[in-house]
Amino acid sequence: MATHDVLVIDPSTLFRQGLRQLLPQDFRVVSEARDVEAARAELSAPTPNDISGAKLSGRGIALVLFDVTDAGEFRAAASQLHSLFPEARLVYLTNGFDAPRLRMALEAGIDGYLTKDRSSNALIQSLHLVMLGEKVFPSDLALLLTQQNHTGSVGAGSPHKGLSMRETQILRALVKGESNKVIANGLHITEATVKVHLKSLLRKINCNNRTQAAIWALNNGLTEATPTAGAA
Repeated sequence: MATHDVLVIDPSTLFRQGLRQLLPQDFRVVSEARDVEAARAELSAPTPNDISGAKLSGRGIALVLFDVTDAGEFRAAASQLHSLFPEARLVYLTNGFDAPRLRMALEAGIDGYLTKDRSSNALIQSLHLVMLGEKVFPSDLALLLTQQNHTGSVGAGSPHKGLSMRETQILRALVKGESNKVIANGLHITEATVKVHLKSLLRKINCNNRTQAAIWALNNGLTEATPTAGAA
């Protein structure tokens, strides 16, 4: 089993140390910091070391678990982490969900948004999914986002008229948080076909990934069954 080097950023020393003890052997916490600036300072030190005494490298970190005290600092923190740890997956591990921070997490390209009140088993399973390339967000993503008054959209512009019926069906499935496998089973097509449709619709609506596409669908009213031009 592959071992993933982990950085934990959290204002609570007790939480950081507890998480280090909680995670299984395939998640090796090599460093911890109270905030992003402290992590940056450690990396920029002449001889940065991890907690075991080995040399710490931004490119050696596979997973960053982080929380920020002030939600207003989230965007800046996410941007800095992407820069400091370009190959790492980023998971926001915090106290609760709210629509504004969830939207910021999606738009910032975060790989997961998890809460600290979940069980240890659920947390570990979610982290394994993240390391497999999955985006892990709350199952009621659509409900949380629609609780907020949307003032902007991802993939700005008027709704596209060129989406096929199949592409629209896939967009609605993305809003529900369904995986490619679930979408394929529901539409009675192959996963490869889903990927082809997904690539096409992302290009049409000017989005980079499935989470951005889900936001676009919400903002453009494509969560209900509406007539759509084009063939499947």
